[in-house]
Amino acid sequence: MNKTFRFLDFKVYKDSKLFYKELVLVTKVFPREYWELGDQLRRCLLSVCLNIAEGSGKASDKEFNRYLNNSLGSINEAAACLDIACEAGLISNPVTKTFLLRAKQIADQLGGFSKKLKSS
Repeated sequence: MNKTFRFLDFKVYKDSKLFYKELVLVTKVFPREYWELGDQLRRCLLSVCLNIAEGSGKASDKEFNRYLNNSLGSINEAAACLDIACEAGLISNPVTKTFLLRAKQIADQLGGFSKKLKSS
């Protein structure tokens, strides 16, 4: 596992990056009074990607796993932001459900990756 920038090959990284890009577009149309919510949603989704990348460069799987757990915390934060945005009427309920499903898929990937690292 010594490949430089190995995170570029991880499905969870690719999926997280795509999710981030999609939500950037969605949050661009949030009204001004909700700029903090849009900003927070973008930042926590970016954090998912960046923690995967940073952790993949660590010397041990134990260290990498800590960063995956940080990513898991950030995807949960994104789910809370989506719920709040839906309740505020910024995102429709069906769209929110779709985004929450995507967030769950990423969370499941992170959990599976974490288990794999613990067993190796």
